[in-house]
Amino acid sequence: MSIEVGSKLQGKVTGITNFGAFVELEKGTTGLVHISEVADNYVKDINEHLTVGEEIKVKVINVEKDGKIGLSIKKAKDRPMRQRNTRERTENFESKINRFLKDSEDRLASLKKHTESRRGGRGAKRG
Repeated sequence: MSIEVGSKLQGKVTGITNFGAFVELEKGTTGLVHISEVADNYVKDINEHLTVGEEIKVKVINVEKDGKIGLSIKKAKDRPMRQRNTRERTENFESKINRFLKDSEDRLASLKKHTESRRGGRGAKRG
C-alpha cells in the first residue's frame, strides 16, 4: 500500500517534540503529526495525548516533494456527518451576520466616542 494523501493508516509513535509527534508508518517511513492535528480541542501539552510506542490511526494530509509526510489524528477519526437542512444553515448564517453587525456597530461607536473625547468634543479645532 502506497502512502497517498487521504489514506488512513496505522502507525506507531516513535518520538514526541513540543511541536508534534513522529509516527512510523509502513516500511519504515515516518511522518509528522503536528500538535494542531492531534485533537479537536487546543493541545497545550502533547504528552497528555500521546506516548512513545503507542499505536495510533492517522490520516495522510500531505506528502511534500522532499518526502516529508504530514499526518492528522483528528481527521482520521470516523465521524458521522450531521446533515442540516438549508433553512437551518441559513438561520445560522443570518444569526452570525447579525451578531457581527451588532459587534461592529458597538466597536465603531466606542471608537468614535474615544476619538472625540481626545479632540475635545465635536467641532473642536485642531491646532
